[in-house]
Amino acid sequence: MSNLKNYLFTSESVSEGHPDKVSDRISDMVVDSYLSEDPFSRVACETLTTTNKVILAGEVRGPEIKEHVLIEKVRDCIKDIGYDQDGFTWKEATKIECHLHSQSADIAIGVDSSGNKDEGAGDQGIMFGFACNETDLLMPAPIHYSHKILRLMAEDRKSGKLKDIEPDSKSQVTFEYVNGKPTKVKSVVISSQHSSLVNQTQVRDLLRPYMVRSIPENFFEGFKDEEFYVNPTGNFVIGGPDGDCGLTGRKIIVDTYGGAAPHGGGAFSGKDPTKVDRSAAYAARYIAKNVVASKISEKCLIQLAYAIGVSKPLSIYVDLFDNDIDKNKFVVEKIRDNFDLSPRGIREMLNLNKPIYEKTAAYGHFGRSPEDDGSFSWEKTDKKSCFSR
Repeated sequence: MSNLKNYLFTSESVSEGHPDKVSDRISDMVVDSYLSEDPFSRVACETLTTTNKVILAGEVRGPEIKEHVLIEKVRDCIKDIGYDQDGFTWKEATKIECHLHSQSADIAIGVDSSGNKDEGAGDQGIMFGFACNETDLLMPAPIHYSHKILRLMAEDRKSGKLKDIEPDSKSQVTFEYVNGKPTKVKSVVISSQHSSLVNQTQVRDLLRPYMVRSIPENFFEGFKDEEFYVNPTGNFVIGGPDGDCGLTGRKIIVDTYGGAAPHGGGAFSGKDPTKVDRSAAYAARYIAKNVVASKISEKCLIQLAYAIGVSKPLSIYVDLFDNDIDKNKFVVEKIRDNFDLSPRGIREMLNLNKPIYEKTAAYGHFGRSPEDDGSFSWEKTDKKSCFSR
């Protein structure tokens, strides 16, 4: 995208009732459950959801949490999302299986601190962070507004204001960019599970207000009603895990920047903050957002690279998209001076050893507002002065 001035760009979001997001929510609930008991717990939890069945698997190290306690919490997640359908209901506790076991001793040796050895990264990999000034929250416009549509729908569905719409939904927004800036909406797609009591015309009328409420009016210049697509394939009564199997970690582009920036490949949900797939991606976003908030550049891409068992990142890459080599070097120098990017340093900097992850599982890990309980701390812009010149 950096070499183009005029183009169309599209991003999608999926709701908390999407099968993969149900799985992400449950996996992050497990992380929070362990961190609530011991902030230094280690968790790597995967979840599979399908027709009236949930399966948990993975590795943990920490306090003993009884299986029946986790099963009740799984039911609570499903109930809060809104599923009580024939094919997937929170009431079917007997069809929830838990296969969590102890963390590998070999991994523990590489990750734990001991003697003169600092805590190492929990895995090798590359993580990216990105920010741009297209929205107030310094996120790309297409993914920002895609998330907002579904978040508002979920709020009204849970309050009872939006009736006959079920939890499983997807959105997609296409923007026209002129001179590298989003100027108008070219198309909007909303696909949503619905009750059998409404037809597609009624579904369209129910969902149109969420497009209008979510995207600023000035972006709709010249927009035609035929560019608003609702359930393009027709009926969508069977949905959620009953219609499609869900797995943790399959919506990594939805979770991040909607394709507007690279992704290292690692998922976030189900992982405690010693896993750099999660914590270093948060740190990279934190840095990128503070760079853009300082107004030194209009957008910023950060890449961090790690090796398992090694504390410091192997490399730090910065792209400010303006071909200013001296400015790039300045930013890299300020990052090294002001941000401890070791796994321990990231956790302490962002205060990540807290049960704050379940709420990240839907509507994006980035572009959110920091909360009083410490969640979304990586969205703060409290270090923007580091990049003043």
